[in-house]
Amino acid sequence: MVNEGNGLRWAQLAGIALVVGLLSWLGWRLYLNGGHLLGPASWVSAVMLVAMSILVIGAGLPVRRFLRGEARKTLSPIRAARTLVLAQAAALTGSGVFGWYAAQVAHALGDLDLPGYRDLLWRLLALCAASLVLTTAGMLTQRMCRVDPPEDRDSRS
Repeated sequence: MVNEGNGLRWAQLAGIALVVGLLSWLGWRLYLNGGHLLGPASWVSAVMLVAMSILVIGAGLPVRRFLRGEARKTLSPIRAARTLVLAQAAALTGSGVFGWYAAQVAHALGDLDLPGYRDLLWRLLALCAASLVLTTAGMLTQRMCRVDPPEDRDSRS
């Protein structure tokens, strides 16, 4: 739905992750300079990001089957459009979340001597990986929803 119908591109998602990461890094730097520590990170959050990835891909499979002519049931155009929007939202969310947690990883790496930061680093790395899984799931589902334009009969002659 963006880029004149070509969808999201990996470069756009990398740009979002970079901008969010830089802004988050600055925000965390200000917060940490005030004498605070990094906040907690939960394994449950990583599991939820992966679960959302599975749901996004699961939503795209019926669209893919329909477009390939393998579907047993008809597919509502509204459902297909909503699946595409869900896929793009997942990709955008995943890239933003990656930037957020990558900034925290950068700060945790600088302060590994603090108590609990080694365990926190592993959780943050898991969250970074899970957010990349969500981004990839969104891009994969966007690809599943792609409808190629019909071939022009005059150009084949």
